[in-house]
Amino acid sequence: MKALYIASTGMSAQERNVEIISNNIANMRTTGFKRQRADFQDLLYQVYRRAGSQTSAAGTQLPTGVEIGSGVKTGATPRIMSQGNIQPTEKELDIAIRGEGFFSVDLPDGRTGYTRDGSFERDSNGQLVTIEGYLVQPGINIPANARAVSISADGTVEAFLDNESTPTALGQIQLSRFANKAGLESAGDNTYVETAASGPAQNGVANQDGFGNMLQAHLELANVNAVTEIADLIAAQRAYEMNARVISGADQMLQATSQIR
Repeated sequence: MKALYIASTGMSAQERNVEIISNNIANMRTTGFKRQRADFQDLLYQVYRRAGSQTSAAGTQLPTGVEIGSGVKTGATPRIMSQGNIQPTEKELDIAIRGEGFFSVDLPDGRTGYTRDGSFERDSNGQLVTIEGYLVQPGINIPANARAVSISADGTVEAFLDNESTPTALGQIQLSRFANKAGLESAGDNTYVETAASGPAQNGVANQDGFGNMLQAHLELANVNAVTEIADLIAAQRAYEMNARVISGADQMLQATSQIR
């Protein structure tokens, strides 16, 4: 009975949906995290009577046909790249992006990663790095004798060295953006890598040409809404239960048929 297999695709799709929701909830406190959602598509249809086919020699046609679907599949799991809330941290190397753009970092495999997580640190050489030790592009070196490091809205990094009364410019953090942000591939560690779908990175200066601005001593929180995720979870559970009932009902029909035989 096809109903068994059709309902099984529904259960599988909702199981995947719950996995995505659970990942969103698990990352509610992950800096710069962007939530995902599941987009579903119906499967192929078996056509028993085609709409528009001729039904008599007089030329009459079927106004509607008979089509039976094969179930559902997960078509895509796009990320929702909306702005997360900005939270003050009182840590001078924390940077939040308010608006468009990603920080660029050097990944260990040689690729360039892109992230909204601005919780930066200094490594043993004074280089500005992520909490995983990935170098922030372009390289910003903060000397050991630097004090009162300041980062302006356009990413300019300055600091007072020793007992100097005027700040010294240490470099400028740039931002990158993409024609299709949802096309980025997740690489873990709060980073993404570009794909053919995302298009190449467009590099620029913060607070100019449509790029967002930077806020020092702030971090962007995840854009996960707990209430929305719980509501989606309940809806997914109910859909799963309904598909399970269809399987149970189809099984009872098969049992009744076998008893008649």
